[in-house]
Order: sequence, then structure tokens, then C-alpha cells
Amino acid sequence: MKKILHISKYYYPFIGGVEEVAADITAALREGDYEQKIICFNEDSTTDGVTTHRGETVHDEINGVEVIRCGTLVKMASQALSLTYYSELKKVMQSYRPDIVVFHYPNPFVSQFLLLFKEMDFKLVVYWHLDITKQKVLSKFFYHQNIELLKRADKIVATSPNYIKGSPFLRRFRDKCIVIPNCINNERLTVTPEIEQLAAKIRRKYKDKIICFGLGRHIPYKGFIKLVEASRYLDDRFAILIGGKGELTGMLMKEASGDSKVHFLGKISDEQLIACLMAADIFCFPSVTKNEAFGIALAEGMYFGKPAVTFTIEGSGVNYVNIKDVTGLECPNSDSAAYAKALKKLADDPELRQKLGSAGRQRVLDNFTFDTFCDNIRDMIEKL
Repeated sequence: MKKILHISKYYYPFIGGVEEVAADITAALREGDYEQKIICFNEDSTTDGVTTHRGETVHDEINGVEVIRCGTLVKMASQALSLTYYSELKKVMQSYRPDIVVFHYPNPFVSQFLLLFKEMDFKLVVYWHLDITKQKVLSKFFYHQNIELLKRADKIVATSPNYIKGSPFLRRFRDKCIVIPNCINNERLTVTPEIEQLAAKIRRKYKDKIICFGLGRHIPYKGFIKLVEASRYLDDRFAILIGGKGELTGMLMKEASGDSKVHFLGKISDEQLIACLMAADIFCFPSVTKNEAFGIALAEGMYFGKPAVTFTIEGSGVNYVNIKDVTGLECPNSDSAAYAKALKKLADDPELRQKLGSAGRQRVLDNFTFDTFCDNIRDMIEKL
């Protein structure tokens, strides 16, 4: 039985893009001759009745897999620091002795700890979610460490070919890189009669409107300010629905003040999400930097047959998920006027909406489902 250690920044019940991928990988390897453990930082979080506390170092179990949570002392530049992390990592490396380590990057402080064990006999998969771009000083500080990490890696996973081309690190180690696209959770997106009724209710509420729906954390790189700006160029036949919340919610609401087309939904449930996706005419995904490495929410919108509107982001997988003029429309980065023009084009052409939406759904079914993801992960692990 092969022993696999997953190193993620956080883990369920904390929900984030990296954490969802880590959980998907763990689920993909549940069937087969594998034993798995997970080590991560702890964080205050509650999901579906499961609660964790950031200051505690605990060992618990999620879906039959041991999760080692190291108490978080403080955060520095979005990175968690822990007094217990190194001792817990050393213990699991020496007693568990994994055959394969799957390390989710960025997690630069832990990279340094992991490199202390680089002479041990294990295969290393570096799952490269994104480059550090926001913290300029931090990225320079960890440059040589990243090179050492990628030298030690047996495989480097990128979520799109675009990111390999756009990352100065991955380009340097292109021969080790493979592409495993992220996946949607098909089960989570199941439509029930209650959801169908909720979708119909949304359609009635915005009767005769072109419903444009976007969802995500309200943080700078998600670009929702550009969607709010785009609304100013639109006429009253549009309804702009924005789900989620975050540090910029107040600013976004202030910027949209007086614009009756823009509606903030707040944090929404899975049922509300699905209903909005069903009711929408267009899916808006206005992210503006390569911090948006892939776009699970984008794939979910396309799964429901909605034409997507995105910006061109150099080196990001967003433009790998949504193919320009095939599954949706693409606009010059951060150009809110061009974004509005794309929305108008789709509003004026129902046949184009149908054509792009159908192609988008097929692209997701062909490339971004959980079954395909499982096949890709198992194939990589077996080849190691």
C-alpha cells in the first residue's frame, strides 16, 4: 500500500480554491491501494456542522483520512505561522514515511520545512496553484527556495497550459510539468424541484431583464469593481446580480449607489447559487490578475450553459477555461466599457448566447468534471 502525505495550507471545513482541490485529490485516491494523511494549518471555520479553531493543534479525521491541524499563532503576508508545525511535520515524515508527498503551493514558509527532508526517499509532487504576485518582497525572498523546491520535485502540476507559459518558475522546469485542470463538483450542482422553483422565482423577479450573474469573494483580483463600472454603460434591460462578500463589499455597494441595475445578493447557499445559474442569461467572471489561476466558478457557470464574459489575463487559466468566441466573449483586461459592450452583444443576440453557452457546457463535460479529474490524478500517481 502506497502512503501519500498531502500538505495543504488549510483543509476542510475551511473552504478555499486550494483546499477544494486538495479535498478532490484525496477523494480521487480513496479507491485504490493508497493510505493518506493530510497536514495543514488550523483556522477558525465552520462548514456543515464541522468546526475548527485556529489556535489548536489537533489530529482529527475527515472521510476516513487523518488530518493533522497545526495551531496558527499569527499570519504574516497572508501566510500562517505555527509553533507546532515543524514538530508535527517531522513526526509524520519520520514515522509515517510517505512514499509520495503532494505539496500545494503557494505555502512558502512550509516549503522551507519540507526541504529539510529532501534527502528522504519519497516522490514529490508540487501542485503549483499560482505564483506569488501580490507580495513583491516576499516573492523575491523566496525565489531561491522555490527553485530548490522545483528541482527536488518529481512532478509539477499546473491547472492549465497557460500558467506554465506565464510562470517564470514553471517555464524553467517545463519538462517536469503536467496539466491537470481543476474540476467542478457535479454532485453539489444537482438540480432539485425546489431549486427549479427558486430559479423561476428569480426569473419572475427580474422579468424581461437580461440577467447577468457573477459570484466570488469581493477582493481586488476578482475584479467586481469592473463589473459595477460596466453597468454604467448599460441600459435598464439589464439586471446585474453579484453574489458573495468580502473586504470590498462596502466599496462596491458605494460605487453602485444609484444604479438600480446592480443587486448585491450577499453570501448565498449552494441552492441559491444553482438557482441563480439557472435563471441567468450571462455569466460574468470579471477577474483581472493571474491570482485567478483557473476559475472553478467560471466552469460552474459554463456547466449550466451560460455564455461567459471574461477579461484577457496574461498567463492565467481563465482564458483556458473560457475560450474566446467559442464558449464566451473576452475583453481587454480591466476595460469596463469593453465588458459592457460584450454584455450588450450577447443581450442583442439570443442565438449567440445559445451557441456559446452550449459549447461552454460541452467543454466542461469534456474537460472539467470530477471523473476526468480522478482519472488524471490516478494516472499521475500510478506513473510515479
